[in-house]
Amino acid sequence: MRIILGYVAAVLAAYLIGCIAISQGNIAAVVGMGFEVTFSQRLESAQHDVLSMTALYLPIISVSFLIALPAAALVIKRYPNLRRLGFVLGGFVALVAIHLIIKQVFGISGIAPTRTIMGLVMQGVAGAFGGYCYYRLTTPKLAGSE
Repeated sequence: MRIILGYVAAVLAAYLIGCIAISQGNIAAVVGMGFEVTFSQRLESAQHDVLSMTALYLPIISVSFLIALPAAALVIKRYPNLRRLGFVLGGFVALVAIHLIIKQVFGISGIAPTRTIMGLVMQGVAGAFGGYCYYRLTTPKLAGSE
């Protein structure tokens, strides 16, 4: 049960952070063209993206984590002392890989901010956060700790 809860939390965390990063990356492009964007507009944009990308981006993240987290777990079996790092890197690679694979297979960058290194790295950070959530929720509690 802990693994399923960790997986769901990891996917939702990566999705939320990833969508917000996409939203703010798009706004940065708008600001770069000389338009002013208020804080309220930034929040509305982020809310819109989080709510409207569930049909496509959420399933893609779900599949990428369905591959990345077990792959990370296999490596972690060999190096158990790198459990936290393994899941964080697994999440990072999962979200970066999504965009690189889509670019290679279909020849497009489906999400505009990922056309820049910073946008791609921000998606990786979102994945890393998801991986960290997975690590936290699936790590057994030791007797006598907190």
